[in-house]
Amino acid sequence: MKTAFFKNKFMAMLVAGSICVGGFTSCDDDDDTTLMDNYTISGNAAGSQMVPAVTGTGTGTITGTYNPNNRVLTYTTTWSGLTGAPTGGGFYNGATGVSGTAVGTAWNFDATATGTGSRTGTMTLTEAQGTQLTSGNWYYGYGTTANGGGEIRGQITATR
Repeated sequence: MKTAFFKNKFMAMLVAGSICVGGFTSCDDDDDTTLMDNYTISGNAAGSQMVPAVTGTGTGTITGTYNPNNRVLTYTTTWSGLTGAPTGGGFYNGATGVSGTAVGTAWNFDATATGTGSRTGTMTLTEAQGTQLTSGNWYYGYGTTANGGGEIRGQITATR
């Protein structure tokens, strides 16, 4: 009689335990972190992309990566053939053919800058800025003494 009692009690505990363990292991409250792949950024700059266009031989490139997980943009830009040393530059929010608004801190250059050079940097973006960048609505540009409003501009493409 005691054996049957303990056997029934044991079976009841086994069933209850299985339900608890099954319930706990199948719980998914969707708080898992999903990492997204980085974007590769690139773009070629020229005076013809300025609004309005600027005539000249200046060109530039940008390469880098954008990590959407921590929203860090890492980039290298180059320029050559400018009418003189860059006096300023930076990133802008604007579609192709549209004058945009500055994004982040403007790039400054010291007296050693020349009409040919490069710049490397990082920038942490807001979520909205990351969306603008990956949607093709960012460009970069450089200004000079001769073309203070900008001498070259390059639309940025972000691809995975």
